[in-house]
Amino acid sequence: MINQSVLDFFDSRKDAWLSKNLKKGMTDEEVEGKRVECEKLFSFEEWLPSASKRAGQMSMSTHPCTFSHPSARKNKNGYVTPVIAECQQRADGVLRTGNVNVETDALGNAAALDVYKFLSLVMEDGKKLIEHIADESELAKSLLSINSMTYEKLRKGFLSISQSGGDITTSSKIKQIFFPVKEGYHQFSVLTNSGLVYELRNRIDNLRFSEITKELRDLKRKNDYSEKGFSEIFNVTTIGYGGTKPQNISVLNNQNGGKAHLLSSLPPQLEKRSVRFPKDNFFINSLYKSDYADVFHALHKILKTDYNNINIREGRDYR
Repeated sequence: MINQSVLDFFDSRKDAWLSKNLKKGMTDEEVEGKRVECEKLFSFEEWLPSASKRAGQMSMSTHPCTFSHPSARKNKNGYVTPVIAECQQRADGVLRTGNVNVETDALGNAAALDVYKFLSLVMEDGKKLIEHIADESELAKSLLSINSMTYEKLRKGFLSISQSGGDITTSSKIKQIFFPVKEGYHQFSVLTNSGLVYELRNRIDNLRFSEITKELRDLKRKNDYSEKGFSEIFNVTTIGYGGTKPQNISVLNNQNGGKAHLLSSLPPQLEKRSVRFPKDNFFINSLYKSDYADVFHALHKILKTDYNNINIREGRDYR
């Protein structure tokens, strides 16, 4: 039995195709012809082989190289190897890959975006379709068992979106770090975790523009009492990736219009103090010698005297 999310995907594709191709003034026969064409185009026998062949035009990646430079994906050595980092979650208090549940990104030919969306469909068990295909589950076998192409060929084509063959290739347009090791240097290519970038944007937007926050902010504006409070994040900066063509960077970047948020990383502004605290010596750092030297000399002279009377004691107390 085909999963409902797969059926919904094909229904949405059919609706989009019909809305684009059905024109006003068409006869009933022409409309019916378009509907028949649509059903054939998006049937499993037609669409799955085509999608399988186009899957290699996109590459799944947790750290797309195009966030460093839009042209970093290809160089004279070929395409840059897509990175899929699989890091374990640990309660180490560090904001890093693996500690935040984010969506895997993809980059490549935007014309194959529908294939990426198809393989990213979440099944009833919480796994994505690409995971079912990789694990060769019964669901995947049932879906990919068609007459127009063999199961093995379909599976291999779809899995090419998450696989990289050949030597590992980087790009000169990606930021590089040469880290010293025992026998020379080890080269690191510094990449951006796009999933973290847009998870941050989603959380900031939810915090600032949720319906509850809007209501509470309106109450504050009217000076009305509320038992609930809300949080504000100041000095948020927006950064753009890809300019007018965010689809050239990655799928997640395109879905968010190429706009991400940056939190303020400026150092704190400290107020100047009127009192200067000593760093090592109170008498040198906090007082001026000329202001108290005479007083200490006079006090020292009094304390050195060998006799004691009322005048000496009053002079000592005065000094």
